[in-house]
Amino acid sequence: MNLICYLSNGYPTLEDSAQIAKTYVEAGCDIIEIDFPSRNPFLESEYIAGRMAKALEVCGDYDKYMESMAAVKKSLPSTKFILMVYENTVEEIGTDKFIAFALENNLLDVILVGLKDEVIKNAFIDKGLKVSCYVQFHLPADEVDYALKSNGFVYLQAVPAPGQADPGYPELKDCIWYLRSRGLRNPIYCGVGVHSPKDAAMVRTAGADGAFVGSAILKLHNDKPALMEMIRNFKAEC
Repeated sequence: MNLICYLSNGYPTLEDSAQIAKTYVEAGCDIIEIDFPSRNPFLESEYIAGRMAKALEVCGDYDKYMESMAAVKKSLPSTKFILMVYENTVEEIGTDKFIAFALENNLLDVILVGLKDEVIKNAFIDKGLKVSCYVQFHLPADEVDYALKSNGFVYLQAVPAPGQADPGYPELKDCIWYLRSRGLRNPIYCGVGVHSPKDAAMVRTAGADGAFVGSAILKLHNDKPALMEMIRNFKAEC
């Protein structure tokens, strides 16, 4: 199973992010989810939103972010990347410009957040980008239908909130089985609630293709040895 580590791009600087990406891979990370910090990250936790704000204080030029991402991708040619970007950021950059950047650098997997409508999403898909979709643990019918029509991976909630699980599909393995039984063939990556290597092991045994890890690693960015050890511990359970 793939270990997917979240990278706060530009935090504390773009140069630091480039080095952290290399550290992730050296420690065993398979896929890096790298963000474009948004000026209005209205769906993020206070922790992630704060990191985005700090990044933009240091560098508010999205051209610089794209240049840095291209360089990081070139330096890690065997590593897969997932771009996480808010629709409001794509609008600021320009949809055509963003698509051209992604295609030129073979950054085809995208988590597109905060959509007002499906215009930009459809433009991405029309040009060959793979747009992911999020499915909550209780498997809402509209989200499942959306996933079945998607050309990207499914981001499946790994751990339910109290009382959230559907009684017919009480565990993550049941949710994955249901999606596969409906004909889903795209990768299923699980996140939200994966805080420890034990959680990653649960995701693996449930049959997922990957596990997203965020704050458990981000909070160690000032301690490289501890960060690398944590990634290795997660990878050992994947």
